[in-house]
Amino acid sequence: MSLSYKTTEWNSKKVILGEGEFNLESPVNILIGFHGAESTPENMLVHGNRLQLNNTLMLFPEGPVDAGESRWSWWNDGPRQKESVGDFLNFSSNVMDMAQDYLNTRFKNIETRFCLWGFSQGGAASLVYTLLGTHPLHKVASVCGFLPEIPDQEIAVSSPAPILGIFGTNDDVVPSFLAEHALEEMKTKGHNPMLKETNQGHELNQENLMELRHFFES
Repeated sequence: MSLSYKTTEWNSKKVILGEGEFNLESPVNILIGFHGAESTPENMLVHGNRLQLNNTLMLFPEGPVDAGESRWSWWNDGPRQKESVGDFLNFSSNVMDMAQDYLNTRFKNIETRFCLWGFSQGGAASLVYTLLGTHPLHKVASVCGFLPEIPDQEIAVSSPAPILGIFGTNDDVVPSFLAEHALEEMKTKGHNPMLKETNQGHELNQENLMELRHFFES
């Protein structure tokens, strides 16, 4: 299956869109891929293209925080992290609204479902939005993800999301105990995480992609 890609700009930020043919008799997944810290949407696109998912609009947005040298992050680390994570939540909700509008202008009565996935800080972004975001989610995946400091607000889960969390025992960037803790925290907040511990380091590999494809298409 071949996908066509195009680069556009939403709210002054780059977004790469990937799509094939849609079967409008079934729900279309809007799958947002969050890149890692100090990275680019192109880096995530390389992996996303290998997923080869059916009936899916793939989005690879550029993070809102300038990390220098044309690289981007989802929030600032340090004393302003909670506030910066709050800005990320608003940014992501806007991206999701624009993705829905993008499809609505082309197809009448289209049924869609939002899905998230990401690597490293992008995996953390997926988990944070699942906890605190405003849009209901169909499925969520995190590879080598964690939880940053999050804004102080009540968490009320109205629609629990299935979550695939992959993390490695040899990860020297996000230790496995931090990734495992993040996924267990998702469970205590009412979500449905499936933990997949491997012997990998801090990477997104072919085995991960096979697991992700099966998860999103099952």
